Amino acid sequence: MKAAVLHAPGDVRIEERERPQPGPREVLVQITAVGVCGSDVHYYEHGRIGPFVVEAPLVLGHESAGRVVELGEGASKHAEGDRVTLEPGVPCGRCRECRAGRYNLCVDVVFFATPPVDGAFAEFVTIHEDFAFALPDSLSDEEGALMEPLSVGVWACQKAGVRAGDRVLVTGAGPIGQLAMQCALAFGATEVTVSDINERRLALAERTGATRVLKAGEPADFEVDALIECSGHPQALTDGIKRLRPAGVAVLVGMGPDEEGTLPLSVIQGREIWVTGTFRYANTYPVAIALAAAGRVDLKAIISGHFGLDDAEAALRAGREDPDSVKPIVVP
Repeated sequence: MKAAVLHAPGDVRIEERERPQPGPREVLVQITAVGVCGSDVHYYEHGRIGPFVVEAPLVLGHESAGRVVELGEGASKHAEGDRVTLEPGVPCGRCRECRAGRYNLCVDVVFFATPPVDGAFAEFVTIHEDFAFALPDSLSDEEGALMEPLSVGVWACQKAGVRAGDRVLVTGAGPIGQLAMQCALAFGATEVTVSDINERRLALAERTGATRVLKAGEPADFEVDALIECSGHPQALTDGIKRLRPAGVAVLVGMGPDEEGTLPLSVIQGREIWVTGTFRYANTYPVAIALAAAGRVDLKAIISGHFGLDDAEAALRAGREDPDSVKPIVVP
C-alpha cells in the first residue's frame, strides 16, 4: 500500500509499505477520507507537540473513514464492505480510567498519528472492531472522517453542560470552534457567540448558525452561561472567563504553545466559576453520528479542499497558504 510518511519537519514522502494484517477482533479498513487536523500540521511544522516527539518516520492523520475489507479472528461487528468511521484511539480497557469510563485519559491508549503510532494517511489501516462505527448511507465518507473533530465539539458541550436556553461563547473559529458552535445549538443553546481574528471564519460561523460573531479583542457587553475556548490564546481565555455569569463554566479545548498560563483568579473565585480542561473525548461517536445523520450539524460546510494521498503535504500546508482553508480532506 501507499502511505504519506513524515520523516522530519517539512519532509513528507510517499512510500510503499506492506499492507497491515488485522489481528484478533480487528478489522482492516480501506481508507477513503482523512481530515487534516491542527495536530497533523503541528507535527509537520515542528516535529513535536509537547511531550510527543516524532523520533522515527510517522504516518500522520487521525480523522478517518473507509470501508471494511477484511476481518481478523473473532471479529463479528462488521461485514466486509461496510462503511465505517474510525475512532482513532484504542485504550487498554483495564486501567482505573478505562474502568471508570474515562478511557480518553488512559495512559496506554494507542492513538493514530501520535508518536510512535502511525495514522491514516495511508490506503489501509487496522483497528479494533469496537472503534469502527457504522456510517449511515445518508452521510458521505468525508462526513464520516469528520466524526472525530465533531466528537471534540460534542465532548466540549457535554463538559460545559450546555442545555436548552443556554448562552454560549465559543472563542476560536477554526474547525473545532465551528463544530462546537454547531453542537451547542444542537444541544439547545439559544444564543451562541463566536469570536476570532479571521473574518472569513467568522462569516462561516454566521452562515452555519452563530447568533453573534465578534472580532477578537473588540469590546462587547454580554454575559454567557458557558465558555468553550478553542483558540488556545491566553487573552481569549481571560476575556471569555470575564464574560461568564456567576457559577458559569469555562471549558478549555484549544491548546496554545505554552504549557503554563495565567487565569483571572479573582473573577473565578468571586463568581465561583467552574474551569475544566478537555482531552479528546469518550463515548461520543454514537452522539456525533446521530447529530450528523439527523442534519443537526453541517459537516460539509467546513470542508475547504480535497487532496490525493500524493498531495498530502500540500494538504498540510493549506492552512498557511490559503486564507479560506478550514478543513482540507485527503482522499487516499
